[in-house]
Amino acid sequence: MLKLLTKSDYLLRETFLGLKRSGWMNWAAVSTVTVLLFLFGLSLQASWQLDGLVNQFGSQLEVSVYLDTGVQAIDLQPFIQAMPEATTVKAITKEQAWANLVEDLGISEIQGATDQLNGNPLVDEIKVKAKSSADVPVLAAKLKAVQGVDEVKYVDEAVQRLAQLNQGLNWVSLGITLMLTLTAIAVINTTIRLIVLARRREIEVMQLVGATTTWIYLPFVLQGLVLGGIGALLAWGMIAGVQGFVARLLVQQPEFIRFLTEGMDLTVRETWILPLALLGLGCSVGLLGSLFAVRRFALR
Repeated sequence: MLKLLTKSDYLLRETFLGLKRSGWMNWAAVSTVTVLLFLFGLSLQASWQLDGLVNQFGSQLEVSVYLDTGVQAIDLQPFIQAMPEATTVKAITKEQAWANLVEDLGISEIQGATDQLNGNPLVDEIKVKAKSSADVPVLAAKLKAVQGVDEVKYVDEAVQRLAQLNQGLNWVSLGITLMLTLTAIAVINTTIRLIVLARRREIEVMQLVGATTTWIYLPFVLQGLVLGGIGALLAWGMIAGVQGFVARLLVQQPEFIRFLTEGMDLTVRETWILPLALLGLGCSVGLLGSLFAVRRFALR
C-alpha cells in the first residue's frame, strides 16, 4: 500500500511539475481543446434540440382522413385509435364540418345555404395526431388502407425541412470536429514534445539508473490527459453560460416563440451525456497527443 502511494505521489508530482515548466504552451493546448469541445458540444446540443423540435412539430401535425359518402366517423374512430402510431383521434361529422365552413364563409343562414346545394355536400372527417414526425407517413399509409376511407391528407414539408437541416448540420459539425480534433492533437503533441526536450537530461539520468520507459514517460501522458480534461471543463462552462443566456432571452419572448422552443429543451439523460461526452473527447484528444509525442522519444 505504501509503495502504491509513493508511486502515485511521484506521478502526480512529476505531472504537475511538467505542466508548470511548459508555461504558455499549456494555454495554447488548453485553448485549442476548449474551442474544439465548445463547438462540438454546441453542435451536439443543437442536433438534439432540432430532433426534439422535429418530433414536436410531427406530433402537432394532424392527418385529415376524409371518409366515403355514407360512412360515419364515429364507427371508424375506435379502430383508428387502436393504431400504435396514433395519439389523438377526433371525429368530425359532416354536419359539424358544414356548420364550421358556413361560419367561416360568413353566411348567417345555414339552412338556406344547404337548400341551395340540395343538401350537405361534405363527408365525415377524422383528424388524427401521430406520436412523432417519423410516424406520420406510416400512419397515413395505414389510414389509406382502411375500408371506408376516401382520402388522406397531411402537410409534412416543415418537418422534412427541419430533418434535412438537422442532417446537414450533423455533417458540417462532424467535419469541423474532425478538423479541430486533429489540430488539438497536434498542439498537445507539440506541447508534450517540448516538455520532454526540456527535461531530456533528467530522462537520460533516469535511464542510466535503470528506470523503465513506461515509468519515465507516464507523467507526460498524464499531462496530456490533464490538458484535455481542463479544456473539457472550460468548454462545459462556456456552454452552460450560453444556455443560461438563451434561457433568459426566451423568457422575454412572446408566448408563441416560447411554445415553439419547448421541444428544444434537453432531456435529463442528454443533460448528463453532454458533459460526459466533452470530458471523454477531451481526455481522448489529450491522451492521443501525448502518446504520439512520447512514442517518438521512447522508440529511440
